Amino acid sequence: MRSSWIFAIVLILVSSFSFAQTSNPPDTDSATATCNFSDDQQLAVKYQEVTINKKQEKTFLGREVPFGKVWEPGQKPLTLFTNSPLSISGANLAVGAYTLYLIPNRKDWTLVVSKNTDVKAAYDQSKDIVRASMEIGQLPAPESKFSIYFAHTGPKECTMQVDLADTRAWVPFQQH
Repeated sequence: MRSSWIFAIVLILVSSFSFAQTSNPPDTDSATATCNFSDDQQLAVKYQEVTINKKQEKTFLGREVPFGKVWEPGQKPLTLFTNSPLSISGANLAVGAYTLYLIPNRKDWTLVVSKNTDVKAAYDQSKDIVRASMEIGQLPAPESKFSIYFAHTGPKECTMQVDLADTRAWVPFQQH
């Protein structure tokens, strides 16, 4: 009799756990780009994937993503996590979490690093740590998805590269 009760309680707990797991599906539109400086030191950027359909390719930048304004892909800021001190455009970033925003323009882009970590909060310029100028270039063919990745460009340097439509923008992070 006692084992029946134990079995019933376990069954109820397992059922409620399964329900809790399926009632909150994972965020399937997010992706993460990482750069490993060493086995235990890295930085990671989490972002929302944005798909560009063929009809939008030529007008995506400047129309769907307006020039000169703070842009949050998928209506969410990017998040930067680092377990190693970094610098970007002369500004030092301590170990921790930050939000990132992009400001695309026709001839240049800016990466905004904010000390705000609430991804649901509205952008607040007073929380900016640095606005880093990004170099830009033309991709040989338009990309159908907004994507971010890192390239090692030096022993203690990772360059964040952002592809959107027919443009690539990049900015280096240095490890201290």
